[in-house]
Amino acid sequence: MAYVQLEPINEGFLSKISDLLLCRWTCRNCCQKCYECSCCQSSEDEVEILGPFPAQTPPWMMSNRSDEKEGDSDNAASEPPPTPQDTSPDRRRSSSDTSRSTYSLTRRISSLESRRPSSPLIDIKPIEFGALGSKKEIIQPTVLRKTYTPEDYFRKFEPRLYSLDSSNDDADSLTDDEILTKYQLGMLHFSTQYDLLHNHLTVRVIEARDLPPPISYDGSRQDMAHSNPYVKICLLPDQKNSKQTGVKRKTQNPVFEERYTFEIPFLESQRRTLLLTLVDFDKFSRHCVIGKVSMPLNEVDLVKGGHWWKAIIPSSQNEVELGELLLSLNYLPSAGRLNVDIIRAKQLLQTDMSQGSDPFVKIQLVHGLKLVKTKKTSCMRGTIDPFYNESFSFKVPQEELENVSLVFTVYGHNMKSSNDFIGRIVIGQYSSGSPETNHWRRMLSAHRTAVEQWHSLRSRAECDRVSPASLEAT
Repeated sequence: MAYVQLEPINEGFLSKISDLLLCRWTCRNCCQKCYECSCCQSSEDEVEILGPFPAQTPPWMMSNRSDEKEGDSDNAASEPPPTPQDTSPDRRRSSSDTSRSTYSLTRRISSLESRRPSSPLIDIKPIEFGALGSKKEIIQPTVLRKTYTPEDYFRKFEPRLYSLDSSNDDADSLTDDEILTKYQLGMLHFSTQYDLLHNHLTVRVIEARDLPPPISYDGSRQDMAHSNPYVKICLLPDQKNSKQTGVKRKTQNPVFEERYTFEIPFLESQRRTLLLTLVDFDKFSRHCVIGKVSMPLNEVDLVKGGHWWKAIIPSSQNEVELGELLLSLNYLPSAGRLNVDIIRAKQLLQTDMSQGSDPFVKIQLVHGLKLVKTKKTSCMRGTIDPFYNESFSFKVPQEELENVSLVFTVYGHNMKSSNDFIGRIVIGQYSSGSPETNHWRRMLSAHRTAVEQWHSLRSRAECDRVSPASLEAT
C-alpha cells in the first residue's frame, strides 16, 4: 500500500485556497482590488500580467508545450528566483511575493488554455510536397532573385525596338489629329458597304489630302515637285487578291473616285482588316510606299456602310511587291521534253502611268552557265493582271536535266524606249530561292505530271546575287 505524503500547510497552499475563494483580480493580502491596493502595484522594473488569458500564445511556447506538461510536477515545487533591484529587505520580500504569484498565474493560465476546446493548438511544420513515398523532401522557400538596378535595366535597352516601324503598333491609341501631327503623311478618304443580296464588299477610294512630296533615297534632296500616287487595296491576311487604283499625275491631293468589289461571305468579312496602301509611282526608279491606313471590319457596321477620313501612318514596307507569276512545269522522260506553261500573273508592278502596263514574259533556258534558248509570251495590253495560258517546250535529255535552269523575266512593253523590267525568278540548278527550288524538286519527282505553283517576282539585283544563271540571261 502506497503512502501519500501530505504537503505541509504553507504560503503556497494558502495562496491556492485564496485563489479558489476570491476573484483572481482580488489581492489575497488585503482583500482589495488589485488595481486599488498598494501591495499589488508593480514597480518600474516589474511587469504585471493583467487578465486571465494572454493575447496570443507565442510560437516558442507552443513548441515547448509538451516539455512544460512533463515538468509540471517539478515546476510546482520550484519557484522563479527573485529579480528585484532594490536592496531593502521589505522591498525584496514584496517583490518576491509578486513575482511568485505572477509566475504561478502564468503557469495555470497555460494549463487552462491547453484544456480549452475553443483554443486548439497549432503545430507549425514545414510544408511537404512531392509524391507519396517513404522518402520525403522538405521544400524550403527559395532565395529571392537579384533586384535590377537602373543601370542593369538600361543596359538591356534595345533602341531598335523603338524605331519608327515598331511605333506604328501604338498608332491605334492616338487620335487622327495626333497621328497627322506626328507623321505628317496626310489623310485618306474612303468608304465601305456590304451587299447582303449579292454577298460582296464594296470599297470606294475617294481622295487623299496633304500627301508628302517625294524624297530621294539618300534624303538629301527632293526628286521632283509632286508625287504620282495610287492606292493598293487588300483584305488582310490575304494580300494576294489585292486591287489597285489608277495613278494620278503630279499631285499631293489626288482624287480617285474608284470602286472595287471583293467576293467574300459576310461572316468572313468581319474577320478581315481593310488595308489601304498609298504608293508613289516612279517609272525611272522604284515605287515608294508613302504610308498605309488599316481598319478592322469588325469595328464598323458593314451593312449600313459609312465614310471615313483616316490619318496615314508609316508602313514597314518601303517598296511595293513586284507581282506574282503562276507557272506549270512538266517533264517527259521518254521524249526528253521539258514543258513550261505560263498561266497568268497578278498585281504586277505598273510601268505605264496611264494604261497600267503591257506585260509579257521571257523564258530562257540556261545549261550550266551558257544561254541555250529564249522564248517569250504575247504582250497583254493595259493590264497588271494578265492571263496568258501559253505553253512552251524545250528539248532537254534526262541526263542533263539536273544541270539546266529556267529564267523567267516579266517586262513591260515600251514602244519609245527599251522594255521596262518588272521582275524575275530562276528555277532549276541555280534557283533564286527556296520556293523555286521546291517547285523544281516536285517536278523531278512527278514525271509526266504537271506541277503548278505561284511565285513572287524578285528584283534583278537579288537574282543576280544568288543565281549565276540570272547573270547569263538578258
